[in-house]
Amino acid sequence: MNIITGLQPTGELHIGNYFGALEPMKNKVNTLSTKDNFYLMVVDLHALTIELDYANYYKQILENLRAYLASGINLKNKNVHLFRQSHIPAHSELNWLLSCFTYFGEMSRMTQFKDKSKENNSNINCGLFSYPILMASDILLYDAEWVPVGEDQRQHLELARDIAIRINNKFDSDIFTVPKSYDKQLEFFNQSSPLRVRSLVNPDKKMSKSNSNLKSKILLSDKPEDAHKKIISATTDNLSNINWDYNNQAGITNLMQILVLTSNQDIEKVKNDWTGTVRYGDFKKVVADSVSSFLADYQSRLTQVTINDVLHTLSTSEIQANLQAKHVLLRFQKHLGIKK
Repeated sequence: MNIITGLQPTGELHIGNYFGALEPMKNKVNTLSTKDNFYLMVVDLHALTIELDYANYYKQILENLRAYLASGINLKNKNVHLFRQSHIPAHSELNWLLSCFTYFGEMSRMTQFKDKSKENNSNINCGLFSYPILMASDILLYDAEWVPVGEDQRQHLELARDIAIRINNKFDSDIFTVPKSYDKQLEFFNQSSPLRVRSLVNPDKKMSKSNSNLKSKILLSDKPEDAHKKIISATTDNLSNINWDYNNQAGITNLMQILVLTSNQDIEKVKNDWTGTVRYGDFKKVVADSVSSFLADYQSRLTQVTINDVLHTLSTSEIQANLQAKHVLLRFQKHLGIKK
């Protein structure tokens, strides 16, 4: 069984990234058997679709990777591989090969491309358009059945499945492992629905690294006292009655979700403790205290992780990732008649 997941190294990580990606990675690594492989990737090529601080990008990538180590993911497990997408040349090569088996109409239907084009119509580049094909390469190079992705990546996962099935059928061979469907992914990662931590300013939208409003998110680098203030000022509603109800009380429900995550409490306990109560101020203080405590603990662990620790981990992991990716790429190249 192979699992692959990745995070973009753009912007600072926030608690949504931590609990939506790093925490599930840590938990899944702890359940791996000796026959399983878990590939943890920083998708630094994907990030090039937006304007970056190129002079500091290398350092930013390594700083993001420190979060993987600080999260408690067991990277001493020889079946866990941490690597940079850009350091595995097969990603770029397979991206081109898959492009030749992907239809323009399929790509034109990708809703995330349409959404991002509207958000930034001054930088609608070809990389943004073909982004899902590179993501398919990321998945297929590692024979990965399991790919933890959010709802916003669901369409891209399905495209990867379609491409793999199409190529396997064309050459009448199991060249690529077909990843499981999105619903099965949720089941495998013990999620009845995808986790979506919301913006503290506009809880109808998810918490986002790209949002320029710092009050909308709790960064992992926030001082605990600053994060405390953000929670206290978070948008809720005027109903004065705490309920778990994303449709009608998204702000207060988001805070309940954050309390569940940062305090490691059972969701039912949080609901039982707070549903029907009316003192929003008291509730926000409890959430704020929990977030502050979580950040203090995380940041203490982060101080113990150096850039040299990151580079040492990459030096061995990227060798293994390269071997796996080259193996799958060659398998496809032979069927294409460009390698023997």
